[in-house]
Amino acid sequence: MQSKIKSNQMVRKIAHTASIAALYVVLTGVSSAFGLSYSGIQFRLSEMLTILPVFSPFAVTGLTLGCFISNLASPLGIIDIIFGTFSTFISACLTRLLSEIKIKNIPILAPLPPVVMGAVVVGAMLSFLMPEGFSFYAFFASAISVGIGQFVMCYGFGIPLYLFLNKTNIF
Repeated sequence: MQSKIKSNQMVRKIAHTASIAALYVVLTGVSSAFGLSYSGIQFRLSEMLTILPVFSPFAVTGLTLGCFISNLASPLGIIDIIFGTFSTFISACLTRLLSEIKIKNIPILAPLPPVVMGAVVVGAMLSFLMPEGFSFYAFFASAISVGIGQFVMCYGFGIPLYLFLNKTNIF
């Protein structure tokens, strides 16, 4: 009996992780259809999901896997697959760590790691891949551009998603 319970729990954890990864991939694909997933101006709908580690540690794996799969389609190639995925993993871990810091029951700092990591890591990737080579101006411009998109998705959509999920007790 105990083995069956553990088996069922493991299946639920895998399904939970896979569902988050699949949703991340689909939402990135929708954003990509509008040219908003892989360029200097990024508004990936999937980034609203970066709030999910507040609810579950399995979201860290789901987001990382979803980002990895999504970045297989990136025009930036292996650099985005490696560094973009690593950025998402670190962001998700930090989001999980900041999940207990709340103001009026809202984890106000939890969306910050994806904003900062996205701005810095993706901004650096984009500036290093410029035809004219890296410059601090290109890095600054790319970081600001990506950071604004991340902020809008993580705070503008992620916090309402948190409020909805918290209210409905889905997690």
